[in-house]
Amino acid sequence: MADNYPLDSPSPYPAAEIARAWQRERPGTPTDSIEIVTPLWRLAKLFADDRRRVLAAAGVDPATLDLLSVLRRAGSPYELTTRELSRRTLVTAGAISQRITRAESSGLVTRRAADDGTRAVLVALTPAGHALIERTVDQVLTRESELVASLSPTARTRLAHQLQTLLNEVTKATS
Repeated sequence: MADNYPLDSPSPYPAAEIARAWQRERPGTPTDSIEIVTPLWRLAKLFADDRRRVLAAAGVDPATLDLLSVLRRAGSPYELTTRELSRRTLVTAGAISQRITRAESSGLVTRRAADDGTRAVLVALTPAGHALIERTVDQVLTRESELVASLSPTARTRLAHQLQTLLNEVTKATS
C-alpha cells in the first residue's frame, strides 16, 4: 500500500551495503549517515504500517488517536484549548480544527467557548472518546512494546536517550 513514505516497501539491502555501493560509485560522497538514516526510515515505515493496522482493527485513525491521546494525557477534566492542542500535536490550527470536527461528529469530543471571556475554544473528551482512548492506547502501546522487546531494558534506555539527542540536534539544524 503506497502511503507517501519515502520507502513504500523497505529495501532488503542492509544499509552498510548501500553505503559501500555509494562509496564505490561516487568516491568522496559522504555516506556516514546512511547506516543511521536508512534504518530510521525503515523503522518509521514499519512502525507506522503496524500502528495503522492496529488502529484499523480498533476502528480509529492515527489523527484521531493523536487528538484523543493528547486530551487524555492532559488529565481530568480532559480538555484543552484548540491552541494548546495544536501545539501539543505539532499540527497547524487548520489541521487541528479538521481533527476536532471529525472527532466531534463521531461523538468523541465536544467543543465550547472558554468561560474566561477570551475567544479561546475548549475541546473535551466525551465519555465515548474516553472509552475509545482507554481501549486503544493499551492495544497500541502493548503492540509497540512487543516490537521493541528484543532490546534489553538497558539497551532501550540507551537507545531512547541517543534518539532524543539526535532528534534535538536535527531539530536545531533544520529550524
